[in-house]
Amino acid sequence: MKTNSQVTQKTSVKKSDKSEEIAFGKISVKVSNREKLFWPTEGITKGDVIDYYISIAEYILPYLKGRPESLKRNPNGILEDSFFQKNAGGEAPEWVDRKNIFSESVNKEINYIICNNTPTLIYLANLGCIELNPWHSTIEALDKPDYMVIDIDPSEKNTFDQVVETALVFKKLFDKAGAESYCKTSGATGMHMYVPMEKKYSYEQVKDFAQLICILAQTELPSFTSLERSLAKRNKKHIYLDYLQNRRGQTISSVYCLRPKPGAPVSMPLKWTEVKAGLSPLEFNIHTALKRLKKTGDIFSPILGKGINMDKCIESLNK
Repeated sequence: MKTNSQVTQKTSVKKSDKSEEIAFGKISVKVSNREKLFWPTEGITKGDVIDYYISIAEYILPYLKGRPESLKRNPNGILEDSFFQKNAGGEAPEWVDRKNIFSESVNKEINYIICNNTPTLIYLANLGCIELNPWHSTIEALDKPDYMVIDIDPSEKNTFDQVVETALVFKKLFDKAGAESYCKTSGATGMHMYVPMEKKYSYEQVKDFAQLICILAQTELPSFTSLERSLAKRNKKHIYLDYLQNRRGQTISSVYCLRPKPGAPVSMPLKWTEVKAGLSPLEFNIHTALKRLKKTGDIFSPILGKGINMDKCIESLNK
């Protein structure tokens, strides 16, 4: 799939305000303060983040296009406060696609940004969106997600080997169900499990199926996994199996996006043969991600493809 990332860029520097414009065809994106340190310890700058997203645009855009974007902004880097922004705001350029969506939780419409092209991706990076958080559904079918996601979310006393062990239990359960499954590092301490749904089911149906799978997985790993959402109630040695991500408006860090964590890690899809003891999520970072992608290609694309037959999967699990 080709995107605007493959258009020749022309850059002009405006020295007076430490900004420059990057041209993608007829659209020019103003970027500023490229030298600002976003990872002070590692010496990684805002400019490095912008350059990273330009370099991997063709890989990440298929997972952002058509999806409302919940903006998590770290405008002063990973050591300073971050904040979430859902409304596009009046400052967004006219070429940035947007969609008004009514939110019952705040009882008003929210003007979401839809990241459909490379200029918008770089606009977001310039805002300090180190990570990108799209909906699981597109504006074509807001109530029917393209995939199910389960967040394997460890507590502070869990090891990544335990995360790997948990992921492999999910893989076994999905295999029994006859469901194709895919996984990626979260870009932090956990992993994300995906099953394609192809817009065939409601969020409620997908959530219920995810809950069933999580109950079965927790039964197999009772000593260090939990379905308890509350941090206060959950043992610090327990991995939280989060199926509640499968709700309308919920977001999770996109595949191939950076995370505002030490080492500038990237949320990277894995082949199941790679999911084994000794795996470190820090292997995949701002310096190594593109090289890996050029070698493996996009191995995550099936999550946007043919969906499962949920009834048959549940029937198989009950055998």
